[in-house]
Amino acid sequence: MLTANDLLLGDAVWLAPDGSWTRQMSDALLIEDPGSADLHLLDAEARGHEVVGPYLADAHPGAQGPEPSHFREAFRGRGPSNRPHGKQEIA
Repeated sequence: MLTANDLLLGDAVWLAPDGSWTRQMSDALLIEDPGSADLHLLDAEARGHEVVGPYLADAHPGAQGPEPSHFREAFRGRGPSNRPHGKQEIA
Protein backbone atom coordinates (compact mmCIF):
# COMPACT_ATOMS: atom_id res chain seq x y z
CA MET A 1 0.00 0.00 0.00
CA LEU A 2 1.04 3.59 -0.52
CA THR A 3 1.05 6.01 2.40
CA ALA A 4 1.97 9.65 3.01
CA ASN A 5 0.98 12.60 5.18
CA ASP A 6 -1.71 15.07 4.25
CA LEU A 7 0.00 18.34 3.35
CA LEU A 8 -2.38 20.64 5.24
CA LEU A 9 -3.46 18.53 8.24
CA GLY A 10 -0.43 16.27 8.70
CA ASP A 11 -2.62 13.18 9.11
CA ALA A 12 -1.41 9.82 7.87
CA VAL A 13 -3.20 8.99 4.63
CA TRP A 14 -3.31 6.01 2.28
CA LEU A 15 -3.96 5.79 -1.43
CA ALA A 16 -7.52 4.59 -2.09
CA PRO A 17 -8.59 2.49 -5.09
CA ASP A 18 -10.14 5.56 -6.77
CA GLY A 19 -6.85 7.50 -6.56
CA SER A 20 -7.95 9.74 -3.70
CA TRP A 21 -6.34 9.81 -0.26
CA THR A 22 -8.11 8.21 2.70
CA ARG A 23 -7.46 8.57 6.42
CA GLN A 24 -8.67 4.99 6.99
CA MET A 25 -6.08 2.31 6.36
CA SER A 26 -8.86 -0.25 5.85
CA ASP A 27 -9.97 1.72 2.75
CA ALA A 28 -6.48 1.72 1.20
CA LEU A 29 -5.59 0.18 -2.13
CA LEU A 30 -3.58 -3.01 -1.69
CA ILE A 31 -0.95 -2.87 -4.44
CA GLU A 32 0.45 -6.33 -5.14
CA ASP A 33 2.27 -5.75 -8.45
CA PRO A 34 5.75 -4.16 -8.00
CA GLY A 35 5.54 -2.33 -11.33
CA SER A 36 2.17 -0.85 -10.47
CA ALA A 37 3.46 0.09 -7.01
CA ASP A 38 6.33 2.05 -8.55
CA LEU A 39 3.95 3.91 -10.88
CA HIS A 40 1.62 4.80 -8.00
CA LEU A 41 4.61 6.06 -6.00
CA LEU A 42 5.79 8.26 -8.88
CA ASP A 43 2.29 9.69 -9.21
CA ALA A 44 2.10 10.39 -5.46
CA GLU A 45 5.47 12.15 -5.53
CA ALA A 46 4.10 14.42 -8.27
CA ARG A 47 1.10 15.30 -6.07
CA GLY A 48 3.09 17.44 -3.65
CA HIS A 49 0.20 19.89 -3.44
CA GLU A 50 -1.78 17.16 -1.59
CA VAL A 51 0.67 14.99 0.36
CA VAL A 52 4.25 14.87 1.61
CA GLY A 53 6.61 11.96 2.14
CA PRO A 54 4.85 9.25 0.14
CA TYR A 55 6.29 5.76 0.42
CA LEU A 56 5.33 2.15 -0.16
CA ALA A 57 4.54 0.09 2.94
CA ASP A 58 4.34 -3.69 3.04
CA ALA A 59 0.83 -4.98 3.64
CA HIS A 60 -1.26 -8.09 3.18
CA PRO A 61 -4.98 -8.74 2.68
CA GLY A 62 -7.01 -8.71 5.86
CA ALA A 63 -10.62 -9.26 6.85
CA GLN A 64 -11.28 -5.50 7.06
CA GLY A 65 -9.01 -4.41 4.19
CA PRO A 66 -5.22 -4.16 3.93
CA GLU A 67 -3.27 -4.90 7.09
CA PRO A 68 0.26 -3.60 7.58
CA SER A 69 3.13 -6.04 7.84
CA HIS A 70 5.12 -3.77 10.18
CA PHE A 71 4.04 -2.33 13.53
CA ARG A 72 5.06 1.17 12.43
CA GLU A 73 2.25 1.31 9.90
CA ALA A 74 -0.27 -0.08 12.40
CA PHE A 75 0.84 2.64 14.82
CA ARG A 76 0.42 5.36 12.16
CA GLY A 77 -3.08 4.07 11.44
CA ARG A 78 -4.19 4.70 15.02
CA GLY A 79 -3.43 8.41 14.81
CA PRO A 80 -1.34 10.79 16.94
CA SER A 81 0.27 9.33 20.05
CA ASN A 82 0.93 12.57 21.94
CA ARG A 83 -2.67 13.08 23.07
CA PRO A 84 -6.14 11.92 22.04
CA HIS A 85 -7.34 13.96 19.10
CA GLY A 86 -8.29 13.31 15.53
CA LYS A 87 -9.11 9.62 15.03
CA GLN A 88 -8.48 8.80 18.69
CA GLU A 89 -10.84 11.50 19.94
CA ILE A 90 -13.66 10.15 17.77
CA ALA A 91 -13.22 6.56 18.99
